[in-house]
Amino acid sequence: MITFKDLNPAEPYQQLKHFYDLAYESKQEIIEALCVSSFSSENNEVDSRFVNLKSVIDTNFIFFSNYRSPKSLQFKSHDQISAVIFWSKINVQIRMKATIKKTSEAFSDNYFKNRQKSKNALAISSDQSKPIESYELVEAQYKSTLENNSGSNLTRPSYWGGYAFIPNYFEFWQGQENRVNKRQVFIMDNGLWNKFFIQP
Repeated sequence: MITFKDLNPAEPYQQLKHFYDLAYESKQEIIEALCVSSFSSENNEVDSRFVNLKSVIDTNFIFFSNYRSPKSLQFKSHDQISAVIFWSKINVQIRMKATIKKTSEAFSDNYFKNRQKSKNALAISSDQSKPIESYELVEAQYKSTLENNSGSNLTRPSYWGGYAFIPNYFEFWQGQENRVNKRQVFIMDNGLWNKFFIQP
């Protein structure tokens, strides 16, 4: 589920919400799945992964991550990303391009303190994407973090927090049975959205 707050009145944001509502009503599974692509300057390659899009606040798309993960290091060295949502129940794909940055520490703290303790324990115990000898060791580290903090609230570690991006490009793709797909593009130009259609 994605939370919308003070959503920007501009057309691409309202169109996003319209399609989200349709997908939600259609019981779309994993509706918050967002594929984010980044560029690794070190390896000279593009990297992609799914994250959980938690909220859209005004123009900001928000998700959370380990700040020491490969994607976070890539964001730091190259802050241009692309992102894709696909809602299969309504056959709609939404492509975005943006610059990404960390959310404020206060924002991350507030989100962390309102999360389930079990999720926070994993955020603390996992050195995301680093090699480990076995899955059992992952479970042991997680269990140890929970047990050692059984009577207290967990504090957000400095290496975990939010990311926000504001799209400067949207493409709304609506698949049609006859493949005459509808593709509408919005590009930010000098503070205004330039809107047009592109061919299938």
